Amino acid sequence: MKHLSRRKLITTGLAATAGVTGLGVATHLAHKYGLVPPDGGGIYGPGETLTYAAQRLLTRHSLAREFSPVEISAKPLANELAPFSDEFKRFQADKFTDWRLAIDGLVDRPASFSVSQIKSYPSRSHITEIGCEEGWTYIAEWIGTPLSHVLDLVGVKPHAKYVVYFSIEPDWWESMDMADALHPQTLLTYGMNGDDLPVGFGGPLRMRLTRQIGYKNVKFVNRLTLTDNLKPFGKGTGGANSDGGYAWYAGI
Repeated sequence: MKHLSRRKLITTGLAATAGVTGLGVATHLAHKYGLVPPDGGGIYGPGETLTYAAQRLLTRHSLAREFSPVEISAKPLANELAPFSDEFKRFQADKFTDWRLAIDGLVDRPASFSVSQIKSYPSRSHITEIGCEEGWTYIAEWIGTPLSHVLDLVGVKPHAKYVVYFSIEPDWWESMDMADALHPQTLLTYGMNGDDLPVGFGGPLRMRLTRQIGYKNVKFVNRLTLTDNLKPFGKGTGGANSDGGYAWYAGI
């Protein structure tokens, strides 16, 4: 009860200061409680901070809506991809047998995992909607291993704050906080609609964040880095898309 009362107090304070005395004071309050996103600077920083802080306080443990099998989209949209690299083509030709997911950074046991290893771990599926900032959406069944399980295997150090996840395709990476990383619906996805995850949808391995917009669901994931500081990555805003002007926390 004490924790809930404190959370309610902070949330009320954020909303009140944003509405009455402006975003600057609300941002100050978010800083005080460590609720500032990596793109919290610049002209849009106060708004990004208020959005992230309010979401984390109010929806930290909430679940994305799950649908019934009859609601799965008949023709899910595989958005256009850049031409694959020669390295990717070699993996694809060998049916991704040698594909590895490397995990490093603030972990006790850095490791790499094959897709078959990941498939051998406890799995979960959910039928959820994915949406793009361009306006399209579709519903699909996503099958994979909870990211939290793989993080348990490598032993996340207590001061880790973020998971940075990279695609094999150049300049395609994002990051999430530990609340999303440990969320039960966040999957290292290797299946879709009862079959292997098609390449067009990110196979052999895609990060699936049900509570974030499409560009946070990076395809062709092959590396995770645990860190307490996102400044050394890219421009320091937390992702390739936020470096380009989109929001780092793209909650839906």
